Amino acid sequence: MLRITEAVQLTDTGRQREANEDSLFLGPPLFAVADGMGGAQAGEVASHLAVEAFSAADPDSAPPEELLRTTIEAANRSIYELAQGDSSRSGMGTTLTAALLRGEEISFGHVGDSRAYVFRDGQLKQITNDHSLVEELRRQGRLSREQAADHPQRSVITRALGPEPDVEVDTMTFRGRDGDVFLLCSDGLTTMLSDEDVHAILRREGSLEKKARWLVRAANERGGRDNITVVLFSLSGSEVDPDATEEASPDEGVTLIGASAEGAGLTAGAVQAAAAEDAEARAAAAPPPRRRPRQAPAAPATADERTSWPKRILKTIVALAVIALLAWGAVTAMRQVWFLGVNDQGEVAIYRGLPYELPFGIDLYSEQEATGTEFSALPEDRRGVATDHEWRSEEDARSLADDLATAATGVTPSAAENTTGTGDSQSSPDDAVPGGNGGSSGGGNAGQNSPPGSSG
Repeated sequence: MLRITEAVQLTDTGRQREANEDSLFLGPPLFAVADGMGGAQAGEVASHLAVEAFSAADPDSAPPEELLRTTIEAANRSIYELAQGDSSRSGMGTTLTAALLRGEEISFGHVGDSRAYVFRDGQLKQITNDHSLVEELRRQGRLSREQAADHPQRSVITRALGPEPDVEVDTMTFRGRDGDVFLLCSDGLTTMLSDEDVHAILRREGSLEKKARWLVRAANERGGRDNITVVLFSLSGSEVDPDATEEASPDEGVTLIGASAEGAGLTAGAVQAAAAEDAEARAAAAPPPRRRPRQAPAAPATADERTSWPKRILKTIVALAVIALLAWGAVTAMRQVWFLGVNDQGEVAIYRGLPYELPFGIDLYSEQEATGTEFSALPEDRRGVATDHEWRSEEDARSLADDLATAATGVTPSAAENTTGTGDSQSSPDDAVPGGNGGSSGGGNAGQNSPPGSSG
């Protein structure tokens, strides 16, 4: 049975924020980190409501993933209803990443761009996937990991608690191991430090409390553009190996271990001797090998067999022709499909083909035209149609692009930031990116298939 041997928490406002909108919950075996967003302290309220939902949760009341999902969904409804009844908190939201240990397994619930990592056997692995615009582009193969790390819109998230009455929650479960260390953190840490930086700190000798302080200090030394929250906990104990099998005594139907096995004569030497005797007995009882009869020479091919080869070749040619015809038809159909998306420069663009990628980096689409309309300049209620990749005719796609350009008229990135940001007046010029509130560390309003925002 695995148990939690050490658990620490640490949150810091950072060097460029006046208030801390992060919240956390540390109540082993339950843990959670939330990163709020919204002006007038709305982000702080949203993140607090999110983690408060876990303080009332019973860790044993339901299967782990179900418990995490229902708790996060309940928190989402509370935040949404509060925002609907208070105009000063309109659009507030929060990310949330939670973990629950039960037995030998640890489960996670996740929405947004806060993260969960596991440090195991000297290696660091990210468990959750960011719900962000840049991460979506990276998963589609349109950005490399290096490009995503420095992208000006890396703070734009696509899913959060609060903006919509319902939210899609990612859940997953892993088997824990003795010595595992898990990290939950807000993006104020991961936008300042690379995975390599985090790995270098976690592998250093020291307690989890020291490692938490080192992580926060390193993020502040790199700029500390956002609130920084860290939860670390470690596991110890003997986990059950599901693949292990044990030999039962044929007489009593029980497993013998240690002294009991020796008392029953099942020592290693005795077992080896018995196996050798059994092998000798089987060899003595086996009948002598028989000579293989000579095989008769192969009969000459008949006329029917000689004529079958041309038929096989003809069938192969016909099959290849059918495949080529189908491929030509697929390519022709693809050229009739158009859709809208957001290109690497953050502009609404018109694409031709199917919005999918094949293995080995093969794209089934190509960008035809960048419209010049900034995605971050779109009204929140129109952003979804720019990223849903719905199949359209060329005429429909261009008409929709024109409509979005009209809708974006007069809405500048700075105005969008004043609407969706955290109200931070201390951000540096580098932080003022479209749709963000802190450059690489900010956040905003977001929802599943709804207006992307940026976490704060």
